[in-house]
This record gives sequence, C-alpha cells and structure tokens, in this order.
Amino acid sequence: MRRRAFTTLTAGLLATPALAQAPYPNRPIRMVVPLPAGGATDIWARLVAEPMAGILGQPVVIENRAGAGGLIGTEAVKNAPADGHTILFHIANFVQTPVVLRRWPYQLDDFAFLGKFGTTPLPLCVREDNPAKTLKEFVAWAKGKQLAFGTYSPGSSGHALAQAFSDLERLDMTAVHYRGEAPLLQDMLGGRVSCAFHSMTASGEQIRSGRLRPLATLGRGGIPSLPAVPTFVSLGYPDYFGNSGFIGLFAPVRTPEPILGALEDAFRETMARPEVLRRMAETDTIAQYLPPAAFRADVENYLAFWQGLVDRLGITAEG
Repeated sequence: MRRRAFTTLTAGLLATPALAQAPYPNRPIRMVVPLPAGGATDIWARLVAEPMAGILGQPVVIENRAGAGGLIGTEAVKNAPADGHTILFHIANFVQTPVVLRRWPYQLDDFAFLGKFGTTPLPLCVREDNPAKTLKEFVAWAKGKQLAFGTYSPGSSGHALAQAFSDLERLDMTAVHYRGEAPLLQDMLGGRVSCAFHSMTASGEQIRSGRLRPLATLGRGGIPSLPAVPTFVSLGYPDYFGNSGFIGLFAPVRTPEPILGALEDAFRETMARPEVLRRMAETDTIAQYLPPAAFRADVENYLAFWQGLVDRLGITAEG
C-alpha cells in the first residue's frame, strides 16, 4: 500500500505537509492539457484545477500543449521534472492516438495514474439546415455525395468511429482533422464539414439551441439532458459503438511517493465536491471517479479494446 500524506486543517483549507517540504517549493503546479483551449478537455481541466489549488495550497495553472493528437503535450509531461509541479489532464486520446498513428513516444509505465474523472457521451451531429432528422435519414441523404466528416483529433473516438460508421454504411466520407473541438465546431457551423462527433461539454449550447442536431450518440447510457437521442447500439450498430472512453489525471512516474499521495488525495476530494459534480452534470459529463490502481486497470482494458478495434477496422492516420 502506498503511504498516504497526512493532512491538517488550516485557515479553512487542507494544507498538505508533503507539499510544504523541500524539494517542493511553493510555486505553481502546471496542469498540462495536450489539446487546444476551448475544447471539452480544457473545460474539464479548469473545473478540476480550482478546487485542487485550494486543497494543495498552491496555484494550479492550465497549460495547453496541443499537437499531434495529444502526443506533444503528453510526451512533455513524461519528460518533465518529476517533482510534482507538472501533471497531465487527458482523455482517451492518451492511448487512442498512439495506436492509430502507430507511434508511441511514451508508454503507460511512464506515468503515475492519479485518478479517473469520468466520461462523456459523444453525439454525431449535423447542422440545423441538414434535411436529415434521424440517423437513417442521414445515411439515405449522404449516399453518393462523398461528404467530409470532421474530427477533433486524428486517432480519437470521433475519428475512428465516424470512419467506422462511414464504412459500415458505404458512405465514402473523408476525414478532416482539426486541432481540437473549438475549430471543428466553427467549421461545422460554417458548413465546411457535413457531420462530426461533438462533446456536450464544448458544443452543448449549440446542440440545445438547435444549431447542431444530434442524430445518435456513442456510449450506452445516452445523453442525460437529451434522452430522446438514441445510442448507436440501440439502433443496431456494433457493440464497439457503446464504449465511451475515459478522462483522468496523471503525473510523471518518478514523482516521489508522498507528493503522489498528496495529489491523489486532492483529486479524490475534488471529485467528491457537490459543486464539481453539479457542474459536470450540467454539461452531461458522467462522473466516474476511480482511484489510481482501478483507473490504471480501466485504461489498460481500454487500450486492449482500442488496439483490437483499430486493427479490425484498419484505421490509420498521420499526425
């Protein structure tokens, strides 16, 4: 068992002695988000950073290090000094992108797993002026048109499963990759791509206002605020459309045990706060906190699933 950092209540905040001892000077903690600002991952990280800063008694600053589907920022954290001042907030691209790009600048063993944040439904959307009101109608409308679909990152769920959908329905759609969901959303609204998977966190306002129309969603539980939107699995698509990935927090693996313990405790407490859970629910983000060992097992299982899926579908991309 890992030795946990003891905590004491000071001035209304949890002060963690492990953080006050050298070599952990009082300076900001960088929470690296390896995807661009404005997307769902960036929004989730900022939701976590504020309460963690209060618990740890040190500023937690978001640093967006986008590029290569998340590989650049993730590798930067792997190579950062393992002193607790650099941590990684990431989504399933953590394993998806390396598998699809056939390039691994890091391994799972390069990271300590601090905890799972949750997951989110990803609906396939079209613009409000598209004549299709259902997924079946979209398939009929799209056949023979050789349309483009957008993705928020090469190698992501939004890439691989849109490609799988296109192949299953023989739509011959072409992938257009963006550096994050924010620019993808702009081009969707501008009509430069015909469909894309979007997160409710970053694009929910456009979906609820009707500017984007969700036709079906990945995952098994549907969209909490839009229960009428069917899942792909409920419409008869293969079972792999029911997998919804993960969101979580990591640190360089050589980070000292007392500091890892303090970070794990701060993240666990953050994930129990009613305000955090309320804000997650408002954006249809499904809270699924897991402690470090269970989170690592979850990621390992997802990696095995994703490798099998990508090999079976023959999906590749260039980063």
